[in-house]
Amino acid sequence: MKPGRPGRRASLPGSAWAHVPHPLPPELTWTPTLVRALSDADRLIGRLSGEAGRLPNPHVPMRPFIRREAVPSSRIEGTHATLGELLASEAGLAVDRSPADLREVGNYVTALESGIRRLGELPLSLRLVRVLHERLMRGVRGDRATPGEFRTIQNWIGIPGATLANATYVPPPPGEVMACLGGWEQFLHDRTWPPLVQIALAHYQFEAIHPFIDGNGRVGRLLITLFLIERRVLPTPLLYLSAFFEATRQDYYAGLRGVTERGDWETWLVYFLNGVARQSEDALSRAIRINRTLESWRREVGGRGARVALRLVDLLGENPYCTVKRAARKLSVAFTTAQRAVDTLVRADILRQVGEARRNRAYCATALLAILEEPASIVPAEPP
Repeated sequence: MKPGRPGRRASLPGSAWAHVPHPLPPELTWTPTLVRALSDADRLIGRLSGEAGRLPNPHVPMRPFIRREAVPSSRIEGTHATLGELLASEAGLAVDRSPADLREVGNYVTALESGIRRLGELPLSLRLVRVLHERLMRGVRGDRATPGEFRTIQNWIGIPGATLANATYVPPPPGEVMACLGGWEQFLHDRTWPPLVQIALAHYQFEAIHPFIDGNGRVGRLLITLFLIERRVLPTPLLYLSAFFEATRQDYYAGLRGVTERGDWETWLVYFLNGVARQSEDALSRAIRINRTLESWRREVGGRGARVALRLVDLLGENPYCTVKRAARKLSVAFTTAQRAVDTLVRADILRQVGEARRNRAYCATALLAILEEPASIVPAEPP
């Protein structure tokens, strides 16, 4: 790969400079290291796609996995809600967490689910990017985020309190944003590149353009998932890189800076592809264990002839937290019928009460929550 700054400098008022990235694609040299990284990532994400389709119910982990992606992606930006708190809140439980934090994470979930639905109507495009941003920033961080609108003012990245003069990174001036985005969108529609390399390049470029006042990192990470679905690399959104990015945050930022400062595409691409490989292993392991756990519970409950309790087991696959009221509403049964189903699962040690309330009790399938809350795996799995 030819070293050098993959962009040009644009002068700003006050002797400051902005970085304007060159249009994609760059000139890449396919070194043995890069080829091995791509081969490993392709093999493992292919295995995830194939084996996930053979799971008894590959769609069961999708909803909690989407939330698993939302939490670390939001945490990178300083939001501190946990996965358990988000799931508990969605199930109607009281959570000791800032409503603003829960709303930001919830908006990420809404944006991702909306983006998946819209892929049937819209290709990945600037129009869809604006839709994602509007969903993501709706009702959070005041009006300064201008939801759904590309920026018309200069922004920058730096430590809290940093100014344009001492910023860590200054993206293109507002007058050049749309031209940069036009080239980015054109590259996104190119079908000649290996998809995993293409989205790695596109992710860097989006972050370099930084087209919104706020929310750029989260939109950029949303686009990775949507790209993999649109290109049919994955049938459902089971792979999420935010947990890997968060666990290796310093390497993530160093990789992006290396491209901007030295044109070091290889280090960034190898890092990104390693993340795909590790998270493919991680996602497949979780999906298999979740399905096995649910299947064992179905066998146990089914043997007792508890039809509604059997349906409640499936509901726990979407969210391990539940209340009797929520179960009655979701299963369209009477409250007393839902209560009997919950009691059946409590006796089977599938559900455990959360807290000590005597009324409006809340329950959790702690075995499922433990699988979902495990830290992200960032090292290769042991060979079988």
